[in-house]
Amino acid sequence: MLLRKRNNLLLIIGLLCSVLISTAAVDSTLSRKRTQDVTQESTVALDSMEMSFREYMGFVKAHHPIAKQAQLLIDGGQANLLKSRGGFDPKIEVDYDRKEFKGIEYYDELNGIFKIPTWYGVEFKAGAERNEGTFLDPSNSQTENGLYSAGVSVNLGQGFLINDRMATLRKAKIYNEQTKVDRDLLVNAVLYEAALAYFKWWEIHQEYKVYDQFYENAQIRLQAVKSSVSAGDKAAIDSVEAGIAAQNRALNREQVRIQLVKQRLNLANFLWLNDIPVELQANIIPQEDLNDEIDATLEIYGFALNEFTIENHPKLRSMNFKIDQLDIDRKLKANKLLPKLTLDYNFLSPEWNEFNSFRTADYKGGLTFSMPLFFRKERGDLKLAKIKIADAKYDLVSVQLEIKNKITSIFNELDSYNIQVAMINGIVESSQIMLTGEERKFELGDSSLFLINSREIKLIDSKLKEINTFKKLFVSKANLFKSLAVMPENL
Repeated sequence: MLLRKRNNLLLIIGLLCSVLISTAAVDSTLSRKRTQDVTQESTVALDSMEMSFREYMGFVKAHHPIAKQAQLLIDGGQANLLKSRGGFDPKIEVDYDRKEFKGIEYYDELNGIFKIPTWYGVEFKAGAERNEGTFLDPSNSQTENGLYSAGVSVNLGQGFLINDRMATLRKAKIYNEQTKVDRDLLVNAVLYEAALAYFKWWEIHQEYKVYDQFYENAQIRLQAVKSSVSAGDKAAIDSVEAGIAAQNRALNREQVRIQLVKQRLNLANFLWLNDIPVELQANIIPQEDLNDEIDATLEIYGFALNEFTIENHPKLRSMNFKIDQLDIDRKLKANKLLPKLTLDYNFLSPEWNEFNSFRTADYKGGLTFSMPLFFRKERGDLKLAKIKIADAKYDLVSVQLEIKNKITSIFNELDSYNIQVAMINGIVESSQIMLTGEERKFELGDSSLFLINSREIKLIDSKLKEINTFKKLFVSKANLFKSLAVMPENL
């Protein structure tokens, strides 16, 4: 019995050891796999992906909320046009009155009418009446089967050439065209702001590359100087100076790095997908060569000042649309100075299904006339309408001159920045030659770290000026894009 228990105990211990060994092996395998996954993720994070300017701008145009909101302007214009057309919809009106008291039917009146408004002050009508009762008004008496009418109502004075519903529809049509122009202006403004954010991102990224490059150079130089000091070829103070230069480069790089992080977040404000903001990953970098890409993306490539037609500018077109609407209001106010004169004529017949039964001898008609004695309200409204038009025209002339002068100024800026870019490129190349020569002299023992650092600082400054000059050139192109109010079709 004891032997059997001991064998069972040994068997259990053996099984437990096997399980522990298997678990350890599995944990080791999972650990290696996690290490491999982390290594792969780190490798992916280190790989840089370039987001081109065209890709970025196309993304903004397609998904930015304000760009989508601009489309609502057109939808609103179409809805407003549909609403104004409702003023010309055919209309059915039915009036029914009945009075009964102490078992006596005083009257029972049913009057239905169908109206069709037309573009001018003419309205076609067809109606039916059925009246009965003990105390019915004699003028409403008719045959047993009722009475049918067909006629027309015409405004011969006020409201004939233009009236409220005509003016509303005309203005709605103009507004519908204006919303298309306003949509383009709104999208243009969003793309302009997005382009400025991209250019700032590009500038800071280029600055970071400069500082990172010279930081690496300073580290290599520091190690070389330390080796020379150890060998007795250089003084110990040289290693201190090389260390200070390396620390300065590291400080500059870190300062630009945090600016790059902030600008990357600012750029993400323009990146949306399905109404959800998109976070820009750290491994995404801007396009290196932007100069020609900007012209093609913003569709300002090959644009010449002598080809610019100020009349076709979207901003001016929008203002002209507004003036056209104000002019319709002026015409409507001028029409109010005419007296109201309405002619109403209706053929009558007891048979609605026999057209020949309508005779000119059986009719119901009338004439309505009204006119204020002084027209003070109407004359005041007309004067205010003319003042609004004059004010809008003055704004148009002012904006027209402002746009023309601004575009001319931007072209002068572009010419100047192109010259500055060529000049700063020469300065960078010369500064690089001076630094390379100074480093060669240092290797031969004819120079010092102080002179090398001085040459390097000048080279860094010239490279930063070059980056800043390019950025100013890019911003001027964006300003031209905004001033021309271009709506890119190929994004």
